[in-house]
Amino acid sequence: MSATLLIIGGTGLIGKTIHNMLSKRDPQLKILIGTRQKDMIPKHIQIDVNNLESFESLKKHSINVIIVCTKDANNHVLNYAVKHKIDYIDITKPSNELVKAHDSIKHNLIDSKIVFSSGWMGGIAPSLLYATGILAKDIQSVKMMVYYSTKDKAGSSSADFMAHNVSKPFFFYQNNVAKQTKHFLDGEDTIFRFDNQKRKVSDFDIPDLYVFNQIEQIPNVRAKMTFDSKVVSAILPFMQKIGFFKILGFREKKWIFGGSGNGDISSFEIIYSDAASKENRIVFKCKEGQSELTAFSTVLHVEKMLENSNPKGICFSHQLHDSKKFTDLLISNKSIKID
Repeated sequence: MSATLLIIGGTGLIGKTIHNMLSKRDPQLKILIGTRQKDMIPKHIQIDVNNLESFESLKKHSINVIIVCTKDANNHVLNYAVKHKIDYIDITKPSNELVKAHDSIKHNLIDSKIVFSSGWMGGIAPSLLYATGILAKDIQSVKMMVYYSTKDKAGSSSADFMAHNVSKPFFFYQNNVAKQTKHFLDGEDTIFRFDNQKRKVSDFDIPDLYVFNQIEQIPNVRAKMTFDSKVVSAILPFMQKIGFFKILGFREKKWIFGGSGNGDISSFEIIYSDAASKENRIVFKCKEGQSELTAFSTVLHVEKMLENSNPKGICFSHQLHDSKKFTDLLISNKSIKID
């Protein structure tokens, strides 16, 4: 397929992985890399999302899709894409910035495809849920249980997110009422089905909370996380309860959350109930880890955007796809297993 893509943040871990996957799957694609660094590498474009003057360099290119893999808190890339009628997908926004971005343009007339894909692992959870055949109107509750391995690869953006947000309150939803909590509070025990191990999980903020409740209108939504290390799973809630994160600087907090290994299993489980309160569970496991999974999901979204089968306007990534077909595409990747 002949098209020109721009990956802003394309020199980071996720951006590089997306670039490599897209290049292998379709060598005809022209892929430009947006980076703050000034260099002479072919197909690299110097752009700083916080400097509007640097956007002038984009006008030299006929860009079909912008893929945002870096923090764009001021929505400069989003606004540029809307103004210049360029298709856009962002995979990096934390919940508060996603809400801000969506609110800023949801009443605008949009003449391109604007896709928000910042949910967990590229925003794939709703597609997995609806692939079971259940409809959003029949779902009473969704709980995301996330397993995070400290041995997995993680880009700097993950550490930045936690450093900025670990002390800030966020919302989950109970009977459509927003309830305030903080990361690592309200622990409970659960057995993860991917390995049948009992673990302590605690509150965690992911954009799926907003998507499931505010977009999909599911009344009860919560997300909780555990770590492969029981020590880490115990220490972080203790640090939150005593207010330790509040006295640390950004650098110290980033150091705490900045560990990155060489790759490990990534898994999450979706526990959902219907109107009869019958509880069901979807178990998702990727042997290649978070960065590979996020990149692969994003590649599938971008390929769907390039088909031009979706209408112009604002959508969330799961709304691009037929849920069953998308799930089939996911499991075509040999490293992914869904039960």
